[in-house]
Amino acid sequence: MEAPGESRDAAASLRAAGAGPGSPVAVAWAPDGVGLAHEGTAVWQRGDGVAVVRRVLHELRPRLTWWSAADALPLLSGGVRVPSSWDVAATHRLVAGGSAGHPGTVWAAARGLAAGHLPRTGQLDLLGGLADGQGGHGHDDPVDAHDPVRPDGYLRPDWAETGPPDAVAAAAWARAALEVAAAHRAVLAALPDPRRDPPAPALAELTAWSESAAEVLAVELGETGLPVDRATALALVEERAGPRPADAAEAAATRAARDAEVRDLVRGAADVDLRNPAQVRDLLHRAGIDVPDTRSWRLEPFRTAHPVVDALLRWRKAERVATTYGYAWLDRHVGADGRLRGTWTGCDGAAGRMTASAGLHNLPAELRPAVAAEPGHVLVRADLGQVEPRVLAAVSGDQDLAAATAGPDLYAPVAGRLGCDRATAKIAVLAAMYGQTSGTAGEALAGLERAYPVAMDHLRAADASGRAGRHVRTYGGRLVRMWHLENPEPAAVSARGRFARNAVVQGAAAELFKMWAVTVRAALPPGAQVVLCLHDELLVHAPAAAADEVVALLHECLRRTAARWAAGSGVRLVADVSVVTRWSDAKG
Repeated sequence: MEAPGESRDAAASLRAAGAGPGSPVAVAWAPDGVGLAHEGTAVWQRGDGVAVVRRVLHELRPRLTWWSAADALPLLSGGVRVPSSWDVAATHRLVAGGSAGHPGTVWAAARGLAAGHLPRTGQLDLLGGLADGQGGHGHDDPVDAHDPVRPDGYLRPDWAETGPPDAVAAAAWARAALEVAAAHRAVLAALPDPRRDPPAPALAELTAWSESAAEVLAVELGETGLPVDRATALALVEERAGPRPADAAEAAATRAARDAEVRDLVRGAADVDLRNPAQVRDLLHRAGIDVPDTRSWRLEPFRTAHPVVDALLRWRKAERVATTYGYAWLDRHVGADGRLRGTWTGCDGAAGRMTASAGLHNLPAELRPAVAAEPGHVLVRADLGQVEPRVLAAVSGDQDLAAATAGPDLYAPVAGRLGCDRATAKIAVLAAMYGQTSGTAGEALAGLERAYPVAMDHLRAADASGRAGRHVRTYGGRLVRMWHLENPEPAAVSARGRFARNAVVQGAAAELFKMWAVTVRAALPPGAQVVLCLHDELLVHAPAAAADEVVALLHECLRRTAARWAAGSGVRLVADVSVVTRWSDAKG
């Protein structure tokens, strides 16, 4: 392997190697500079690496390739826009399933090396380049100091943990990422394109691009944060959890008083631990309410049966705010600039949904009024309508179900075809995707089997694969792994089938959502930012003067996304879009 060379004009060197618009150029950072690679050429340059990459982007317009989107952070922090990328960790999760993204694991998988033998940092490394004359790479030293690969074929664990030590090493590190990216492209290219009328590029490659862009968006979301009106947030917390306690003793007293409001409603309940489901169930039994569990939805119908039920449900909301979304949460996660920040990932490791920490994906509805646009700005909220059944129509190729997506409400034509009311039709469709077979849903499923056999066969095939322990792939190509059962009890086998049945729909919906989200991100006008991705919902913070433009853009980007993602399916995708100043004002 030719050693990386220093370049005073990295863009010119890469152009001479054939790099151009859309071609892969790998980037790796080092304390003293940057390394870049294209095809068999790797170059390095010391100094301001961000300026080097900025020029490469301006002159060549390549698709930047890196080990993970964390490598985008120096560019984003430097005000450099990343138009397109290939994220090796993200594409590994796509082709191999799961949540792993560590460079050592990703490299080993691409090279067919045993994951169980990965070297660890701090491990005695007899192969790793001690200058003792043992081993050899054909050099004077056993391992080239700037070679990221050990003689046993694994990546050097110190580089995998902390990155390359200098710019020369960074160029070799970039070239290694490029090798893995090529291996992933080969796997994705071999997957069949499930679209009925597939335009180029293939869907699996489109998915890899959008998954990579979603990881960059995740980095941006972590940096940008969600705008929060701190005064409103504090008032809402105080309303539900009481004034901010001065110390631990006062916090304990407030908690005891909150508990007493529930316990005092039932005789002999002074010692009941309201945080223990078994004790809460016993408390309810004393009040004459017998339930198999104490989940809130189970208790809701009993609100008027005894005052303790209403008090318990109110207590739970207050307790959640006090313990999870209270003063400590605000202090920890909302910065001086009024932005709520957490860590985002582009894939949850299961079916591929985006996830976030700091409560960004679980913010209670009672606190949503605190999410507010900054002065001179608005929040443009967009939610994909009835996305999972529409996705089912696309991924299954069921033309009758696709016809039902023509209007804004999918469930009305389904109800007409089944000869039932809309509510029953909705229950039946959702039950089919989630594997429910009893009650009202079970009665309506027989009608679905007759009306939409193609869609039902698609779900049934996924269920059968899951029950058998066979991995499934989503419409866009993500591998969804099924877990091994040592003692396959019927309930566990059934649960695995339901998981697979839902994964082929929910996973595809996640891919569609991210493709839409990154298309929106790339087209937003100056000053507008995506500030939240919540399952099927996008929240854009935009200058008030650009509100109409952003609304039109959200619809247009969905149209363009559908034309690529659902080509030939006949499925219509819709979004409900509203302009508000507070998140809580948005419909739905």
